[in-house]
Amino acid sequence: MSERQKISTQVCIVGGGPCGVMLGVLLARAGVDVVVLEKYKDFYRDFRGDTIHPSTLDLLFELGWLDAFLALPHDEIRSIGVTIGGEAVEIADLTHLRTHCKFVALMPQWNFLNFLAERGRRYPTFHLMMQTEGIGLLESGGETVGARAKTSDGEIEIEAKLVVGADGRHSTIRALAGLTVENLGAPMDVLWMRISKHPGEAEQRLGTIATGHMLVMIDRGDYWQCAYIIRKGSFDELKAQGIEALQRGLVELVPALHDRVAALDDWSKVSMLEVRVDRLERWYRSGLLCIGDAAHAMSPIGGIGINLAIQDAVAAANTLADSLASGKTPSDAELHRVAERRAFPTKVTQAFQVFVQDRAIDPILRGKEIDRAPLVMRLFDEFPPLRRLPARLIGVGVRPEHVRTRDAYASKAKSAL
Repeated sequence: MSERQKISTQVCIVGGGPCGVMLGVLLARAGVDVVVLEKYKDFYRDFRGDTIHPSTLDLLFELGWLDAFLALPHDEIRSIGVTIGGEAVEIADLTHLRTHCKFVALMPQWNFLNFLAERGRRYPTFHLMMQTEGIGLLESGGETVGARAKTSDGEIEIEAKLVVGADGRHSTIRALAGLTVENLGAPMDVLWMRISKHPGEAEQRLGTIATGHMLVMIDRGDYWQCAYIIRKGSFDELKAQGIEALQRGLVELVPALHDRVAALDDWSKVSMLEVRVDRLERWYRSGLLCIGDAAHAMSPIGGIGINLAIQDAVAAANTLADSLASGKTPSDAELHRVAERRAFPTKVTQAFQVFVQDRAIDPILRGKEIDRAPLVMRLFDEFPPLRRLPARLIGVGVRPEHVRTRDAYASKAKSAL
């Protein structure tokens, strides 16, 4: 058997989603040598979150990248409304936010990740390894000192002063580290599918809710990316009824889809996302830190999981970059500061999501009759100033972060001009 290839870096980030890539770019920008591992050959995944929130757009502004980002094809949502029991209500108005962009940008996540990766490659210390899956940890004296990864050419060992688990809600790294997960529960799962979009078709409200059913439709230009929300664990029951049951449910919610749901003629065209709401009791151990969904899986309510994960990445970079850039291994106290700072917004956000799940979504999915919007939604609709409250939570979140890391290459860029 050939000897494993070995490489050395300061930080090994396992997971090439928005959280992992953002952290890698920020650390590389600060002069830290970073390796980011992404197990797939590219970022193209049909069923990723597509929302870039105002607080994330503020980060791009702080980095000087906002104009270039907004030059990419995207849609903008300035208000959020739903149709519930046949009644259209507005529940959030983002135009009053104190942010540079008063909207949520809708962009396929692969475009966002490619944008971040392109920015990262401008720094000589940023290394993105595609088709490389983190499968193990290297340990010495009870501390994590690196990671093992699987590539198409075999396994490699990556020695690092810090390993970051940013590998999602089914994190391999947090499992290997033996970190304890607290499960908060979720009453739903989500079926993702494509439905064709007619030329000139009017924009749909983001969410449609009726007795027993919920549907979110995201405009992808020539098709709708649809999220059909079902009761937790009911997918097999729905499949047993046949694909026609799904077709009927979609048409009941949005009758305009009647002439194209027949294209969903096989379950292979439907992907099931298991919804989880959980968080780690402890986010770190010596030499290792978990952030993003690896530390706290979020409900899709509000689409705020991506925003929270990116805020984790910024907080981690702000806290750890100076030590790493000076060649030090982050102390447990520094890792604790990252976890402590981000634990509060995580708990508040998850408490909001669990409240909505338990009080609104679960009764609907269990068949509670819906003939009109609940009182709280009608209040948001009838008194526009109230819409600023959910807009703040969705658009900015709890304890938004700002870029505090230095640009180690700024003086070189200026001298090159």
